[in-house]
Amino acid sequence: MTARAADRARYDRATAAYDAPLALVDLAAFDANAADLVRRANGKPIRVASKSVRCRALLERVLAREGFAGIMSFTLAESLWLARSGFDDVLLAYPSADRAGYAELAADPKLAASVTVMVDDVAQLDLIEGARAGGREVVRVCLELDTSLRLFGGRVRVGARRSPLHYPAQLAELARSVVRRPGFTLVGLMGYEGHVAGVGDALAGRPVRSRAIRLMQAAARRELAERRGAAVRAVRAVAPGLEFVNGGGTGSVQHTAAEDAVTEIAAGSGLYVPRLFDNYTSFTGRPAALFALPVVRRPGVGAVTVLGGGYPASGAAGPDRLPVPYLPEGLRFDPQEGAGEVQTPLLGSPADDLLIGDKVWFRHAKAGELCERFDVLHLVEGDTVTATVPTYRGEGHTFL
Repeated sequence: MTARAADRARYDRATAAYDAPLALVDLAAFDANAADLVRRANGKPIRVASKSVRCRALLERVLAREGFAGIMSFTLAESLWLARSGFDDVLLAYPSADRAGYAELAADPKLAASVTVMVDDVAQLDLIEGARAGGREVVRVCLELDTSLRLFGGRVRVGARRSPLHYPAQLAELARSVVRRPGFTLVGLMGYEGHVAGVGDALAGRPVRSRAIRLMQAAARRELAERRGAAVRAVRAVAPGLEFVNGGGTGSVQHTAAEDAVTEIAAGSGLYVPRLFDNYTSFTGRPAALFALPVVRRPGVGAVTVLGGGYPASGAAGPDRLPVPYLPEGLRFDPQEGAGEVQTPLLGSPADDLLIGDKVWFRHAKAGELCERFDVLHLVEGDTVTATVPTYRGEGHTFL
């Protein structure tokens, strides 16, 4: 029996009393992935990206481990909810236009002390100021550095379109705007190098493209390390009390941790290890989060149909955004139908051994987006479900 076949047997035994569709997290794999992230961070604390977890119980579990500290959130409403739930160090990773949320933040001393908001434009400061509604609490602010690699005089850009603040002087100018404003304090600097952390460099069957990606990422890391260091020096000259400099992502933990200017690393997807994180030379994780769909039809030899399955991931549309049939090994989508909203045909010889009601296990392309489809996660240890915990959705929250 292969290791994957053994996992399938465990998961089927653990969830025998539960009807699919369902989702689980293998706690042994989750904990092993957490330990590997800490190893790669080499002593620098890891701030957990809640977008990639979306389950309070698992956020609490990982933050109880040595090497993890703080949350990186994805909306202001989520940030406030987490702070009210007892998480006392929440960095909002994206600018917000949630005026009601800012009014709540500025009116509550506990929330204001626990949540740091992201800005990259004076206009965002103006919006926050206009949303205070009389609230007088000091708002903690983090600036975001654009990490993209610009080539040929800026005519070619590699990396996400995030912050407009690319050069150290631009960050210093906005830093001065923050420190001059009453009611704000500048506490952090963040840069997410998604073109390094979020792009696999070992694409199956594509050696030339993989080599090109590795060359690009090596050049990007060198350029960014120099520019980020200069940016931190420029901002610290304006705000000497800067508390943290955040960088990285699951795919670049060890490289970002090697930069002296960076004080903490962001990571989250590496806990669940979705399918998009299979294609890296720098680390190998264990798939920890899976979902199961039930076989509801047997339309012919070498084919079964499962209920649901159309759970695409965000990003540029393409086959890599689809979930993949994982267990039993050897199943594949029908190329004419793909993953369907209400049913999904699967092809391959393992289909002939599946009966009506059997579970087929899938991996999502991304991490936390899986939790938008399920109210609960079944936590598995060995071949037993030891707890069933709500996702954000299960607690009544879909923040985006």
